[in-house]
Amino acid sequence: MILPGATLGVLGGGQLGRMFAVQARTMGYRVVVLDPDPTSPAAAVADEHLCAAYDDRDALALLGTRCDAVTTEFENVPAATLRALEQYCVVRPPVGAVTIAQDRISEKTFLRTHGVPVAPWAPVRDFRDLEDATAATGVPAILKTSRLGYDGKGQAVIDSRDAASRAFAAFGGVECVLERRLALECELSVVLARGVDGALASFPPAENVHRDGILFTSSVPAMVAAELAEGAVTIACRVAHALEYVGVLAVELFVADGGVLYVNEIAPRPHNSGHYTLDACVADQFEQQVRTLCGLPLGAPTLLSPVVLINLLGDVWSGGPPRWEKALEVPGVKLHLYGKAEPRPERKMGHLNCLAPSVAEAYRLATGALAALRRSTTDVYPIPEVPLP
Repeated sequence: MILPGATLGVLGGGQLGRMFAVQARTMGYRVVVLDPDPTSPAAAVADEHLCAAYDDRDALALLGTRCDAVTTEFENVPAATLRALEQYCVVRPPVGAVTIAQDRISEKTFLRTHGVPVAPWAPVRDFRDLEDATAATGVPAILKTSRLGYDGKGQAVIDSRDAASRAFAAFGGVECVLERRLALECELSVVLARGVDGALASFPPAENVHRDGILFTSSVPAMVAAELAEGAVTIACRVAHALEYVGVLAVELFVADGGVLYVNEIAPRPHNSGHYTLDACVADQFEQQVRTLCGLPLGAPTLLSPVVLINLLGDVWSGGPPRWEKALEVPGVKLHLYGKAEPRPERKMGHLNCLAPSVAEAYRLATGALAALRRSTTDVYPIPEVPLP
């Protein structure tokens, strides 16, 4: 076990790295962040910032020798970087698991091999693959770049073979997957922690609503049948065991075809939809990240209150600085800002966690707080209508 007083490293200096660093320091650890951005949000709260590229050998050697263990805040850290750090210190999550999650072809192949349900899909490595891929998935379908896509980027909805060709060309001919577009009933995510000893602790599934491919709200408990929620947790645990995972893992799932669960993708790190745990659970996802990195017993993922998370994108600043005091007048609203200096449209700047006796009430608090803090009267950030009990 790596106990408080030791030094932990994190590759990546965004908001996930920032929240990890805050929790690690709260628990008595020193934190070193490696990130090439001199204005990194995580660096502002860390003990030390190594401002260098992720493949900088000297910086990696320095990080590895100063830290007892290193983790990541995003999945696209080069595998070679993680292997280089393994020469010096503990690295979690496992390099193999991160490598699988970095590439959709590898990820979907892995899931299918282990009997995890995924939507019909086919790899597209060149134009010649498009004919067989569209025949395998049917249309409409979604073409996704195999690497580096996030928040709806690197994706295109296609309705014909010709449309698939145009989208593939627009992506520069990089490797892709073509996936059948399901008629979604809802979207769920499960965030869990798996320890060195194989122990599992799963947070309650979140029901997610997206806007333009970006997470808008996460509601917990999910407003689905208990059997469906239990099934989502079972699938997520199966994935974690198959990966021999150590760390915090997020599994995103689609519900379609009359209540059938399909895994959309996995994220080998804490997840936006798990930020509700910061205020609504006994142990949050970043505490679990510290615990799993250090080989400590897992914390309790117990839900203390119904909660709705609502993301704050840069669009909220369109009419001027948000009126934080108006949002904070609403009982049960907790504000989390990520320390990013420049608000831009679709950039995640922070979130609100809204706690109430029921999910329906928490959703009303969340949307009301969002409306209250905006100065602009223009509906630049529409609030989706979500059916609630």
